[in-house]
Amino acid sequence: MFLVFRWMMRLITGLVVLSLLAGVILYYFLSRSLPDYDEDFTIAGISAPVEIVRNNDNVPHLFGETDADVFFALGFAHAQDRLWQMTLLRRTAQGRLSEMFGTRTLRIDELMRRYDLYGLAQQSVAVQDAPTRAALEAYARGVNAWITEVNREARGRGAPEFFLFSNEIAAWQPADSIAILKLMALQLSGQLENEVLRARISLVLPEARVRDILPDAPGTGVTALPEYSRLVPGVNPGLAPIRQAAADVLSPFPTRELAGASNAWAAVPARSAAGGTLLANDPHLGFTAPTVWYLARLELSSGGVIGGTIPGIPAVLVGRSEALGWGLTSSYLDDQDLFIEEVNPENPEQYRTPDGWKDFVTRRSIITVKDAAPVTITLRWTDNGPVLPGSHYDIGSITPPGHVAALSWTALTGADTSMTAVIRMMGAKTTAEAIEMGRLVVAPAQNVMLADAGGVAMQLMGAMPARDPAHQSRGRMPVPGWLPENRWQGMLPYEDNPRVVNPASGLIGNTNNKTVDRPFPLHVSYTWGDTQRIQRWLTLMQAREVHTRESFIEAQLDTVSFTARSLLPLIGADLWFTGEPAPDGTPERLRQRALEILAAWNGEMSEHLPEPLIYQAWVRALQDRLIRDDLGPLADTFTHVEPLLIERVYRNVDGASIWCDVVQSAVVESCTDLARIALDEALLTLTETYGPNPESWRWGDAHQATHDHTVLGNLPVLRYFVNIRQSTSGDDHTLLRGKTKGEGPDPFLNVHGAGFRGVYDFADPDSSVFITSTGQSGHPLSRFYDDLGVLWRRGEYVPMSLDPELARAAAVGVTVLTPAAE
Repeated sequence: MFLVFRWMMRLITGLVVLSLLAGVILYYFLSRSLPDYDEDFTIAGISAPVEIVRNNDNVPHLFGETDADVFFALGFAHAQDRLWQMTLLRRTAQGRLSEMFGTRTLRIDELMRRYDLYGLAQQSVAVQDAPTRAALEAYARGVNAWITEVNREARGRGAPEFFLFSNEIAAWQPADSIAILKLMALQLSGQLENEVLRARISLVLPEARVRDILPDAPGTGVTALPEYSRLVPGVNPGLAPIRQAAADVLSPFPTRELAGASNAWAAVPARSAAGGTLLANDPHLGFTAPTVWYLARLELSSGGVIGGTIPGIPAVLVGRSEALGWGLTSSYLDDQDLFIEEVNPENPEQYRTPDGWKDFVTRRSIITVKDAAPVTITLRWTDNGPVLPGSHYDIGSITPPGHVAALSWTALTGADTSMTAVIRMMGAKTTAEAIEMGRLVVAPAQNVMLADAGGVAMQLMGAMPARDPAHQSRGRMPVPGWLPENRWQGMLPYEDNPRVVNPASGLIGNTNNKTVDRPFPLHVSYTWGDTQRIQRWLTLMQAREVHTRESFIEAQLDTVSFTARSLLPLIGADLWFTGEPAPDGTPERLRQRALEILAAWNGEMSEHLPEPLIYQAWVRALQDRLIRDDLGPLADTFTHVEPLLIERVYRNVDGASIWCDVVQSAVVESCTDLARIALDEALLTLTETYGPNPESWRWGDAHQATHDHTVLGNLPVLRYFVNIRQSTSGDDHTLLRGKTKGEGPDPFLNVHGAGFRGVYDFADPDSSVFITSTGQSGHPLSRFYDDLGVLWRRGEYVPMSLDPELARAAAVGVTVLTPAAE
């Protein structure tokens, strides 16, 4: 027996030693790709020595004798810290993910090939001005210089992920950067899905009820649209929807609820306590680890500029110089239209146009698939744009037999000068200069918030489609593509883009709310991203005569929900403090306790409170009960609470209370009945998940920010090392926006929000601050992988200084790039 025990101990000890040895070897190889920020390089591609000074927060400050050398250094720094992320973004734009991930990403690649974003980016290189092409080329040389170092010095393949996906890293090209900018346009576009959804709902609901569930933002109303079946005859209203496969984390195609958002506001000197302009911006995107944002400072010939960059793009997209600050919010411009094209029944290679039948522009594309046979697809374009398959966006459910759908979208052009505008913006000295530079922006269309020493402005930058006033659906639903009144007539003049300069109030703000109230076709959009956050912003801005950097930070971090304050009195009007106290342990008593808790709540969506969780679960269950019987499976597309729908129902706007009656039941249910039933249902679900005591529930337990690694984040064990989860406050409708997932077993996870925050005070520019939601490094073994995320979660910021001596103080490393002798 002792002999057996001794050998068992030897075996266990041997396994432990082998495991430790394997761990050490694995760590050694994975850590080889961690850059040494104090290492110097002799390198080709620069004209003079370049310094990369990484300050205490690992923000690189780039100093060179020429702009080209500085852009080279940015490419070098991006590749050092985010090579895997850059590679993934490029492959996504190219439609080449399946070479790495197999059949899992085949549908993504297929649709990306049909958009042909990369081909259009290659064409767009030629239309950039000379300084922009020089910047793109220098940046590409910098990226490739680091790739060369990785290959030459065996630096762990450049990133740990490349040990699992060992495809060769192709040299970076100028077109790659333009393609990533176009990819961002795709991630910020949701009008296509809105059109399809409105068409589908039009097939099953009368117009009055469509206005309830897809309401226009408050303002001048829109006259009724024709039913979709009259616009496009032959569609079967009972047609079963084509459900897309579950969204892959690698997919660049947003759902309509996550197709862009952001906050930005600015104050003129007269509304600033310190006498300088103020600007705050927090652009919202899907959370990932690392975040898409990368902080950097570039010392250009026009002066220093610092802020948020996106790895792969050689520019500060949000940030400031000494003279100018700029921020971005999604404009919600209606820059997409879906057209139903009739196919020639005698010749399927032709489609109908206003002038008769015309051949599709056709070519084949081969998708290489890892561990599977290559897939060949046929790409077809019409005058209106690429033909999209019915299996995506549920297009097949609204396309009659003998027809296909084609997309017009401003980003689908090979003459896209947006990158030139982005590069030029960094050299602008005034808001007027920046506005003029916006003339070159095509896509993505953004509201650009601007502040210089003397004033503030907001300009929509991006191409606005020119539509015929006789357009059948005003761009709100798919229409026949062969009718001339439906087709685009070029682009509107830049002067028609909305612009606000130094308003009398001294304050400008945008939370994706409706910005103009102009008649079609100058309307900008019928679909806006916010009707709620703007109300809270107005309250905070109007509460002070003058503002400070701190008051702007306070607004960025505000978690009070105007929506909760508005909806709870409506839906609970007949439930508060009614009836006799129920016995403990009964559903009635649990409901009474929940209502007592909510009655004393001020609407603050704090992670530490139970009230936000009860409120969210209640209104979510209520909305599902309101729409489920009328929409059936279509109800699944409404994954987030629509406040205007609930308000219309409980105020009985245009008879909207009819939603409360369950059609299939004999009893006529009241809105109070539905509110009570929904609350009981929500509390039952919460009890099963969080226990029987509502006072102990915490919103933060459900509302965790999901900064998950796009590839390794789903792997067992590894997920605990690469995913960053944080309990967070806020929700879909607070200024500190934490958009919930909306579906699945954890619908309240925080998946979309401010990956970057910046506040700029031009009374003392170096007192400006910024932060990102994870860290500078994309390497999970780096201490800079998640260090900024700790500050972000606590609502803290780091300095945004252009003082080179402050950058050098306590720097984590200084890299010198010396030109190689030719």
